[in-house]
Order: sequence, then C-alpha cells, then structure tokens
Amino acid sequence: MKRFSILLLVLLILVVSCASKPSGPQSLTVMTHDSFAVSDNVIQAFEQANNIKVTFVKGGDAGEMLNKAILSKDAPLADVLYGVDNTLLSEALDAGIYEPYSSPALKNIPAEFQLDSSDRALPVDHGYVCVVYDKAYFSAHNLSAPQSLEDLIKPEYKGLLVIENPATSSPGLDFLFATIKHFGDSNYLDYWKQLRANGLVVVDGWETAYYTNFSGSSGQGAQALVVSYATDPAYDVMSASTPIPDAPVAAVVGPDTCFHQIEFVGILKGTKQLALAQKFVDFMLSASFQADVPGQMAVYPVALNIPLPDAFTKFAPIPSQPAILSADDISKNRDAWIQAWTNAVLH
Repeated sequence: MKRFSILLLVLLILVVSCASKPSGPQSLTVMTHDSFAVSDNVIQAFEQANNIKVTFVKGGDAGEMLNKAILSKDAPLADVLYGVDNTLLSEALDAGIYEPYSSPALKNIPAEFQLDSSDRALPVDHGYVCVVYDKAYFSAHNLSAPQSLEDLIKPEYKGLLVIENPATSSPGLDFLFATIKHFGDSNYLDYWKQLRANGLVVVDGWETAYYTNFSGSSGQGAQALVVSYATDPAYDVMSASTPIPDAPVAAVVGPDTCFHQIEFVGILKGTKQLALAQKFVDFMLSASFQADVPGQMAVYPVALNIPLPDAFTKFAPIPSQPAILSADDISKNRDAWIQAWTNAVLH
C-alpha cells in the first residue's frame, strides 16, 4: 500500500510538472480593412517577445469591415479591430463593440488624435484623402490636372474620376464629407449630380479603385483620377522595384479637396484574450509599429518623434486647408448623408 502511495505521488508530480511547462504560442485574431500592412520582421518581433501567434483577417473596406464587426458582436470574429476611421467612429462607438483600454502608450500621442474620451478606440495613424491623378495621362493628353472640386465637373475630365462608394468605403466617405464641407449641406447633392452627369465611376472599395480602375497604378485602368491618399506619390517612389527620380502620380491639395482621416484600433467586446489584445494595442502604438506605418500603409504615424521617410517630405505635401467636419456633425448626419448620396448618385 505504501509502495502504491509513493507511485501515485510520483505520477501526480509528473502530471503537475507537465502541466506547468509553457505551451505553444497563444493565438490572437485581428480584423483589419483590406489596406492594412505591416512588415514581417516587425510583427514577428512582437510575436516572439510575447509568445503570440497573430492571425490577420481582412474584412473588406473599412465600412464593410465595421458592418461585419457590428453584426457579429455577440460572437466576435476577432479579438481586435483595426481600421475604423473618424468618419465611422461614432457608429462603432454607438454599436458598443469595443472594450475600453487606456494604453500607457497614449501618453506619446497628441490629444488632437484621441477622439474617444473613454479609450474604446485608440488612434493609430492619420492621413489625407484627396483626388490623385496620373501625371503621364495628363501629359500625354496635353491636359492640365484639376486643382479644385469644381474642376472635376468640367467636360475635359468627363469619365476620368473613379471614387469609392461612401456606404462601404472610408476613403469614399471621406471624399463625400469633403464635398459637404465645401458646398454645404444644402448644395452638395447638386454637385454630385453634376459629377454623375460628367461620367463619374463608383466602385465598392479602395483596392478596386486604385489598382483596377486607376491608370496611374497599373497603366491599364480607364480613369486617370482616383480618390486616394496625398501620400500615394511618396509610397510609389518608396515601393518602386527600381529607383525612380519622380513620382508617377500627384495629389490635388487645394482648399477642401482633402479630408483629414484618423484610423483607430480597439479591443472587441467578448474577446477571450483580453490581456493579449491589450498587448497588441500597445504594440500598434509603440515606436516600432509607428515607424513602420508610412512605408507599409502610406499614412502618417500618430505618435510623437517618429521619423518620416525622405519621400514623404519630397513627394507628399500636407494640405494647408483640409476639409474637417466635427464629430458631432458626422454622428448626427452620416447615415442621412449616405442615404441621400445613394439616392442621388446610384439610383
């Protein structure tokens, strides 16, 4: 009996010992919009330091991604959501999809980017959504590029502009808001009707607009004007397979032609990996991730003292008078504006 007790004790010690050994990496799922990118070495360093395996799930353009997160909030598809911007922020907050988290890294981020006082959505990057044009097309056709929103309805630009649907795409929504800021709530639809009469092309998301329709990216697209980012010229220079002396595209940065966009990350309610999710949010606000943002996503980091690539200084002019709408105006009117736009432009 004594021998049996000793044997049982040894077995128990072995079981406890095996159970206490570290297991494989824990998993974390992050849903993003389709334009998210991060350098392999940057994410691998985070995974190794925290014994985490991060799985990224692309959710479509930002509007589509947010819809998925809201519809699945009782059984979330991910632990963390990145890519909701300031045009969609109030919708995300009102839907109650986020778990508050006051990251210690927020101390390195200016207050102007911290739009949610409850720290449910934390700022990661910002940029300017503008009309971008294919310089080669305009040169070949001996045509001057547009300089204002009003220019886009001129007959010489008929059929040349592709935009993203504001109902599904944050850049498309940003551009819609720029026109509302410029023309006013009572006149913007008249402008859009003129754009439509001038051959406006509407697609669901940025990836399609930029890489399929826009001639400046593939050389094959039918539109030489696209709603995209003021930093596209810098990104094209940085990502060129062989060095190029100048950017093939440029942005229209006149008054109210660009909308200031801020993108956020938040922890989804219902996550079973809260501690890991908090670490990932800290990581997105850390210097290593923030320094990676310009080269990977062609937008600006929000953290202080992050050096920018030389190409940003040379080829990405910051608009002096971007279009800005208050968070209250966006929250109160966004759905009505989108529905009115849909009726005027798509129906």
